[in-house]
Amino acid sequence: MTAARPIGSGIPRIGILLAGDRSYPSFAAFRDGLSALGYIDGQMFEMEARFAEGLFDRLPGFAEELIALGVDVIAVIGAVTFQAVRRATSDIPIVFAVVLDPVAAGLVTDADRPGGNATGATNYDPEQAKKQIRILKQTVPGLSRLAILGDAGVPDTLPNLYMAEARAAGLSPQMVLLKGSEDIEEAFATFTGQQADALLSLEVPRTSTYGARIIEGAVSARLPTMFGRDLARYEPVLAYGTSLAAAARQMARMVDRVLKGAKPGDMPIEWVKQPELIVNLSAARKIGIPIPPELLAIADEVIE
Repeated sequence: MTAARPIGSGIPRIGILLAGDRSYPSFAAFRDGLSALGYIDGQMFEMEARFAEGLFDRLPGFAEELIALGVDVIAVIGAVTFQAVRRATSDIPIVFAVVLDPVAAGLVTDADRPGGNATGATNYDPEQAKKQIRILKQTVPGLSRLAILGDAGVPDTLPNLYMAEARAAGLSPQMVLLKGSEDIEEAFATFTGQQADALLSLEVPRTSTYGARIIEGAVSARLPTMFGRDLARYEPVLAYGTSLAAAARQMARMVDRVLKGAKPGDMPIEWVKQPELIVNLSAARKIGIPIPPELLAIADEVIE
């Protein structure tokens, strides 16, 4: 399907599609990024937003819906969301924000010249997994068995990376990939049965959507938990990484360039790396673990 109207016909119509829900910080960041550029919703542009809320089978239908509405550009957050839109259109510009290496994940073939109708921004940092594991080892003396929680519906790039890094750090990783919220209780039963020492939750759609329930399970199991930077709002003991929201703000700037005539295929992928460490002392007290003073000394934010 193709756009029902060309760019420049009236005010632009921007579609945005997320695998998660409206509460994603990256969605607010994208809107803030547009606002900073002078885009006022309803006056300077129209926004059509769709949220799959962790139900990936909704994505193809939402993609078709946005195309039928005649959007001028589609912004997507997450690799699985991008793939749904790319299958639906080869000519409407697509701009993405993702946590993966876009080339390694097969989203584009060349980071400097993506080609086709797509480009975007990523907060992917190949060192993040190693640093998160190092921080967990520093927090949990004697850490041996690391539980890792991921998402069965996304590319295996991140799970493979984290499993490799955990093994390289001398740990025994235990990976569970969620297919839905009903898997969370079983996942923690598995982690408890395998005597996990800590939990690392990957920054993927289902763990992001079910963050509150994951923290409930972690507190019940008394597992020190590490999330990505954007999920600090769920109050894990530790959150580390570059915010996907930063990539979403960059995505807004790239959408602006597309609306002004730039071709996505000629726009290099933008890499956003601004890592932060957040330590939540209140969460640590709930499960009865002390936080090393040297970790507090390097934290960008400490929540009392």
